[in-house]
Amino acid sequence: MNENQTKMKLTLEDGTVFEGRPFGARCATNGEVVFNTGMVGYPESLTDPSYRGQILTITYPLIGNYGVPGNEKDDGLLRYFEANQIQIRGLIVADYSEQHSHWNAKRSLAQWLIDENIPAITGIDTRALTKTLREKGTMLGKITFDNHDIEFNDPNKRNLVAEVSIKEPVVYEKGKKKIVLVDCGVKHNIIRAFLKRNITVMRVPWDYDFTKEKADGVLLSSGPGDPKMCEATIEHMKKALTMNRPILGICLGSQILALASKADTYKLKYGHRSQNQPAVEAGTKRCYITSQNHGYAVRTETLPQDWREWFYNNNDETNEGVLHISKPFFGTQFHPEASPGPDDTEIIFDMFMRAMG
Repeated sequence: MNENQTKMKLTLEDGTVFEGRPFGARCATNGEVVFNTGMVGYPESLTDPSYRGQILTITYPLIGNYGVPGNEKDDGLLRYFEANQIQIRGLIVADYSEQHSHWNAKRSLAQWLIDENIPAITGIDTRALTKTLREKGTMLGKITFDNHDIEFNDPNKRNLVAEVSIKEPVVYEKGKKKIVLVDCGVKHNIIRAFLKRNITVMRVPWDYDFTKEKADGVLLSSGPGDPKMCEATIEHMKKALTMNRPILGICLGSQILALASKADTYKLKYGHRSQNQPAVEAGTKRCYITSQNHGYAVRTETLPQDWREWFYNNNDETNEGVLHISKPFFGTQFHPEASPGPDDTEIIFDMFMRAMG
């Protein structure tokens, strides 16, 4: 690095320091440092609410080369993003491309980060950083600029779901069939997936008593942080499990579904965040390549007798889905809507629709 260039530091809670140069906002920040091994899709990843409170390391070496798309909307949702704002606390990359080129680009990644006051560092050895996180586990970290030092902060001690969920119900009118979507930090593409299938979506806050609503099915969305923080959602889900309406949980939603069934969850060492996680269906042994973003998982051995494991991860054998043996209740740890990533598992949505009749 040129000695005349401005420097930024990423400091981990174990004292490890990585030094690079800024290309986003010039400010300090803190959070939980995680890594994503995806090759593309940074506009979607940076706006994924499941990254709330986290400093994201992207392992793919070249980032920013295709810029950032515009703010066009379809059905009231931003077409190219997973939420209305950037959700990460900071961004770490190996090599930021100063020049971008794409037919759909409206601005650079750096300008987008500056506009939303998100700091970013390039010139970091992301291979060494990722090895540290894999060996020692996810750690707290802070990005500091010049003499603007700050303390570490653990976002998992906050109810992150309450921060990203909507405050009032919203209805997306599309067809005669209707689902209630409990917004725990929903990705826009989950909503798009059902609107595409001509389903009306009633999107409600995380703590909303959705059991009072008339609907053909209930969808528990993905979201950030510890699912045990969602006490109100878990209580409502316990009641929903007595009503026999089809229920689908995605990612955090699958964990909440398991907790409502009296199973347990735990924090993973460094989580699953990529577009290439192998999820094996327990019965058929068929392997699906899936998109994932989570730091917690269900303890399979704690599932009640009338529940079973649906999928497991072929890398570490952690749970990737739960299924009731006789009722239309099921959840997946991976993202069937996969934005970005493979869409092989969109069949989960079709299965949910069949369960609704």
